[in-house]
Amino acid sequence: MGKKAAIYCRLSEEDRNKRLETDDSSSIANQKALLIQYALREGWEVYNLYSDDDYTGSDRNRPAFRQMLRDAEQHRFDIILCKSQSRFTREMELVEKYIHGLFPLWNIRFVSVADHADTENAGNKKSRQINGLVNEWYLEDMSNNIRSVLVNRRQNGYHIGAFALYGYQKDPDQKGHLLIDGEAAAVVREVFTLFSQGYGKTAIARMLNDRGVPNPTEYKRLHGLRCRQPRGKNSTLWRYSAIADMLTNEMYIGNMVQGRYGSVSYKTKQNRPRPKSEWYRVEGTHEPIIDRALWDRVQSRIAQRAKPFSGGEIGLFSRKVLCANCGYTMRSSKNHGRHYLQCSSRHAARDACVGSFISVSLLEQIVLQELARLSDQYLDRDALERGIELKSGLEERRRRLMANLAAYRKKSAEYARGLRALYLDRARGAIGEPTFRELAEGLTGDKDRLDGLIRSEEARLAELERQIASGESRGEVVQRYLHPEHLTREMVELLIDHVTVGKRAKGEKSPPVEIYWNF
Repeated sequence: MGKKAAIYCRLSEEDRNKRLETDDSSSIANQKALLIQYALREGWEVYNLYSDDDYTGSDRNRPAFRQMLRDAEQHRFDIILCKSQSRFTREMELVEKYIHGLFPLWNIRFVSVADHADTENAGNKKSRQINGLVNEWYLEDMSNNIRSVLVNRRQNGYHIGAFALYGYQKDPDQKGHLLIDGEAAAVVREVFTLFSQGYGKTAIARMLNDRGVPNPTEYKRLHGLRCRQPRGKNSTLWRYSAIADMLTNEMYIGNMVQGRYGSVSYKTKQNRPRPKSEWYRVEGTHEPIIDRALWDRVQSRIAQRAKPFSGGEIGLFSRKVLCANCGYTMRSSKNHGRHYLQCSSRHAARDACVGSFISVSLLEQIVLQELARLSDQYLDRDALERGIELKSGLEERRRRLMANLAAYRKKSAEYARGLRALYLDRARGAIGEPTFRELAEGLTGDKDRLDGLIRSEEARLAELERQIASGESRGEVVQRYLHPEHLTREMVELLIDHVTVGKRAKGEKSPPVEIYWNF
């Protein structure tokens, strides 16, 4: 029985730009003709033609490529035939994984015509590895070249993003230039004006939501622009964070600011935040929506409001208190000299949250009372003799951390699966490149944030394990803070992981409070 050969062809954008149309790599048809003739000359039966058009050699999710690998694993043919090793892949990692690893296990022979790679010839393995290194270097050089072009365009103030910032649209007649989108720009001006007049960010979000003004993502969807699909309850509403980001974005005064995120490496699509010092900022590249006088008033007010307590101190419970209903961080406010914590979601939209609320002084009193109770309980020698385990608090926190880690890891895996599915959708042509980039950036950002949480929780768990192993007890921690009259920020950071506050029930003096200790 004759050998069966699978023919694989690939054409990428770089091939379309070749000057000589007679170059064999300039078309899929030429590759197919060359390889079919080679197979017939060798006496091989052509099992199937696998062809990927407009895919780079670093793309692992080429549809025909993936199908060929699945068929190879099922041993539906004996040989994989390509014009060159680079048509199969430009990554050294895949060369080793498949050509030198799995193909021999699957009893699949790999042959490439132009560079004479043949796994049946053990003597040219080094040649194949050298080809792999050369192709890998090509990928890196190409990535560096593309990056240098993008850096140059950014440095010269050209917009290179897939989508324009809310309030602007891409100029159809001048690539890299932005034009004002009148409808969205009117909302941007309103946001800046309201804030300069004394309205808070949450209040502004509430006003927009009450009027049914679509948030930036919903606005794009309503205007026929393919964009990232919203997730979760009330995900199309304006929120505090959207207003806060808008009020500090220099793009609205005509300055091009880009490069907030950068790719991890040329081998991955993942992006990570870059320090502000490395952003690309060019002044006066497009028409401003916000005039300089209004911008300066807003920035001055932001700077003032960034210091909610006298002397610019960080709030006693800053970023430590969560709404028990919706999980959002409760924000500080001040009225008649007293400080309060309230859920921002309550004011962002109707029915978004029941609206948890507590004064800072009352929360401090509750924490001090609970701390005193713990001190008395865990320093009671008689109680200890009755078998109270001092490490119970540490063990409980350990269980909670492990539960959090499991949840974060599960969600991170879901985002990873979503990214893989997204690459497949792009490969199948189900979504376009601009949509793919926006969706991928969103999913990647979410996954990176979760991975950061995972690393943080792992570090906290490791420290907790150290405390448990060393015998440091709950009582020993409490002993350092016996019956203090007032809390300090340092004490809150050390003792408290977070606090949840619910809505006060009718007839009750205080809302339900649950304290999650760090010990």
